[in-house]
Amino acid sequence: MTATMTNLTDLLIHEIRDLYSAETQLIDALPKMAESAQSPDLKEAFESHLAETKDHVSRLVDAAGKLDAEPFGETCDAMKGLIEEGEETIGLNASPDVKDAALIAAAQRVEHYEMAGYGSAACFANCAGHSEVEDLLNETLSEEKEADSKLTHIARGKKSETGVNQEATSS
Repeated sequence: MTATMTNLTDLLIHEIRDLYSAETQLIDALPKMAESAQSPDLKEAFESHLAETKDHVSRLVDAAGKLDAEPFGETCDAMKGLIEEGEETIGLNASPDVKDAALIAAAQRVEHYEMAGYGSAACFANCAGHSEVEDLLNETLSEEKEADSKLTHIARGKKSETGVNQEATSS
């Protein structure tokens, strides 16, 4: 954080820029994760989240505009690190099921980071009286939670089938 922040709106703009950086980095990473996944459900989850992530970027541009700010200008070092860990996971010498379990774990780290960022930013928007920005951020927060839930279901499986984690124990 190099910019001077004198109020919560300044901090909100900083958070939006950080999230924008995170999401744009993720747009480059998700296709690689999808390609590396063995499970058709996991591939589909990564591919559908890529489309959502593009919508998230668009919402962040809208949110920044409502604050008379640009969405770029920050680099999210945390996402950079999470993506590096994901790339290490892609390169693992592991059975396909074990690799899928590791990919889910890496993806859920990303989702949890994003949920924390969007939740904080939405709270800042609420406190600073930016209800339209809060709505945009909460819409994305809801989608991030759903993506995390989908990954959990793929890992654990459904009643009629085993999940990735159970398959990995057999590998």
